[in-house]
Amino acid sequence: MADMIKKTTVMDADGIRRALVRIAHEIIERNKGVDNVALVGIHTRGVPLAERIAAEIRKIEGAAVPVGSLDITLYRDDLTTLGCNPVVRGTELDFDLTGKHIVLVDDVLYTGRTIRAALDAIMDMGRPRTIQLAVLIDRGHRELPIRADYAGKNVPTSHREAVEVTLAEEGKGDEVILGDLV
Repeated sequence: MADMIKKTTVMDADGIRRALVRIAHEIIERNKGVDNVALVGIHTRGVPLAERIAAEIRKIEGAAVPVGSLDITLYRDDLTTLGCNPVVRGTELDFDLTGKHIVLVDDVLYTGRTIRAALDAIMDMGRPRTIQLAVLIDRGHRELPIRADYAGKNVPTSHREAVEVTLAEEGKGDEVILGDLV
């Protein structure tokens, strides 16, 4: 990520926890329970967020939902600009997508291009009944007709600003920072 100046904390660890608990409740309510629901985190930060949401669902419903991880690197529309050796992290989906209510999970929704790539990847792997989208931060500025079904927080931004999410799973604290790009 580019360097930022004038940083502002948008969410602290407790705010992130509360947002994920709310998203878990909303997923349960919208799907009338969790039968046939699976979470798929988009690498990198979507994966631990999906695992956290699944843990909250388990606390609320007493039922485990499958969690997978999705690498969209080879589906990106800017792959040629990433250099000769893009980092591919691998996809792990230990369940059949067909007929399931899939909830894609990512940290920040911005232009929609990452989600478009994730949709292409998911459709190559099966035929889900529905695909829903959960994000921690929706910052606007969509370039594609994509919207979040579940958003932890809407943060209006300018194109000169960056949103940085750090998570404990990365060895850092849980925090969402908004700052001006240098």
